[in-house]
Amino acid sequence: MPLLATWQAKAYLSAVVLAGVTSFVVSVIVGVSSAPFAWSSVAALAGLNFVASGWQVNQVNHRVRANLSSVMMLSVFPLVGMYGAVLVASVGFFAWRGDPLVKRLFNVSQLIISAFAAGALYVALGGGLGVRTSAFLPFLGRMLLAALVYYVVNVTLVAIILSLTQRVRLLAVLTGTMAPQAVPHLGYSLFGLLLAVLWDGVGLGPFSAVLVLAPLFVARWAYSQYVEQQIGYDRTIRALVQAVETKDIYTRGHSERVAHASEMIARQLGMREDRVTSLRYAGILHDVGKLGVPTRVLQKSGRLTDEEYAAIKLHPVRGLEVVRDITFLGEAYVGIMHHHERIDGLGYPMGLRGEEIPEFARVIGVADAFDSMTTTRSYRGARSVSDAVEELRRCAGTQFDSALVEAFVVALERQGWEPETTALFDVEPADISAGDTFDHDDPRAAMLGRSEEASE
Repeated sequence: MPLLATWQAKAYLSAVVLAGVTSFVVSVIVGVSSAPFAWSSVAALAGLNFVASGWQVNQVNHRVRANLSSVMMLSVFPLVGMYGAVLVASVGFFAWRGDPLVKRLFNVSQLIISAFAAGALYVALGGGLGVRTSAFLPFLGRMLLAALVYYVVNVTLVAIILSLTQRVRLLAVLTGTMAPQAVPHLGYSLFGLLLAVLWDGVGLGPFSAVLVLAPLFVARWAYSQYVEQQIGYDRTIRALVQAVETKDIYTRGHSERVAHASEMIARQLGMREDRVTSLRYAGILHDVGKLGVPTRVLQKSGRLTDEEYAAIKLHPVRGLEVVRDITFLGEAYVGIMHHHERIDGLGYPMGLRGEEIPEFARVIGVADAFDSMTTTRSYRGARSVSDAVEELRRCAGTQFDSALVEAFVVALERQGWEPETTALFDVEPADISAGDTFDHDDPRAAMLGRSEEASE
């Protein structure tokens, strides 16, 4: 969980934890006072949930973790009731020992609240203890609705804290990160249903968990291998970026910042998570073609000759040539190839205009120019964020996509921006002189001595 930087986030977390603790205390009191209460089943299910919660895999973007506890939780309502379900959910606090205390408290609290809400619906719909196969269809309906409520409450609670801590629109979090998990979750609910039927309806008891969970553990292991593969992809990409930044030293850190700014725009737009990942790759690799540009050209601080400028203009094409055999990049290719196209058609390498320019390229174009303007270069100092935003807006509709500029401005207002602070050159902001310098990312750069303002 990101740092709780705002009072709203702190207040929300406190409210969730208070609600979770209250639900737990009520469940313990009711459990102790109820006769009979299936303490042995609660203990067995809690132990299984402890194991399932501990077997977790980070998703590639490291924003959301997946584990098998949802299968366990979707099976407990007919086995131990709503109060027992809360007790089973609470063991997650001990399974996540490696997490910070505040994160453990929030995570277990939102699971307890989700279990309480889903269990209450199950009971309200007439559900009781035991699996009655003679009335299986009504039982199936109650279980599926309980699974849906569990998911909706769980996702909403997590999405709100992500929205508050990362200062991203709640709707963007729900549609971009959480919504794609809905179908897999409902699929898991069927495994939870099967576990309940085998446990009580067939009478296998705890042994049913072996039959149901063992194949899922294998599936999780396979997924963990996929995640390791993605980590390998990230290392490959960062090795290429390091090569570029070694050659073009004044852009050190530029690729990561462009990727971050591009991701800010994408999340503001509510882009799907798989596309956000591809866009991040495109942002990181957008300048990889500079490996094919002579170093003396990249580090030249004055105006370029026709031949030197022609070499610069080839770097998007060179970038595509470098990465064309990296098959996992997908849509990132077009972002790398076309990030210097302009809405008015005066860009390069193909002179595309308007909607002809792929969305990834239009996003990176905004992010690239913004970071260039707010970064110190060898021949001029960095501009302020407000000055850079003003320049983006001035060029909206001609150089940049107006909608993407505004999306980025909103994202900046929500999340802020940490400008590059480790300048490699001792240059004062007053030294900026667009007529005497060249910067192919900067909207105000004059090219080859011409007076018109364009991104070159």
